[in-house]
Amino acid sequence: MAEPDKPQLIGYRERMDKAVVALKEEFGSLRTGRASAGLLDQVHVEAYGSRMPVNQLGSVSVPEPRSITVSIYDKGLVVSVEKAIRNAGLGLNPVVEGQILRIPVPPLTEERRRDLAKLAGKYAEQQKVAVRNVRRDAMDDLRKAEQGSVISEDEHRRLEGEVQKLTDQAVGRIDEALITKEQEIMQV
Repeated sequence: MAEPDKPQLIGYRERMDKAVVALKEEFGSLRTGRASAGLLDQVHVEAYGSRMPVNQLGSVSVPEPRSITVSIYDKGLVVSVEKAIRNAGLGLNPVVEGQILRIPVPPLTEERRRDLAKLAGKYAEQQKVAVRNVRRDAMDDLRKAEQGSVISEDEHRRLEGEVQKLTDQAVGRIDEALITKEQEIMQV
């Protein structure tokens, strides 16, 4: 059996940071009261034999606070992109004008705002679980390193405390991002 290496906290910090970044990307696809190009990032279209994001099939822009336009490169994909946006569950109905899709962003109802806030909470909880999984991996590695006499019992305790501090910081950043996103969603 191979002797365990001395655990490096930087790797665990990076993995926790990735969870926070992933959460912010997921939040970018959640609709708030105003239009944003990131709203269509999660919409994928069957094109050229594979599933492709809308932003690779056309240029997405936000000319006004309440509308998005998508200028599609290939005329043959206009209908597919329109259907994909309609069926994405975002509550958007594109209007086709040649190769351009104009997408009015309607104001959100109170019920829809609550649903989106719940969804944001679910995304945040998934990333908290990911952070806790990183902490569990770190604790396992520390225990193995101590059993393999790579680190002392005192160093094990000190590193455990640092891993817990990293975990608390990552969870705190997730909570802050969630509060900010919920305020954005609930803002009328």
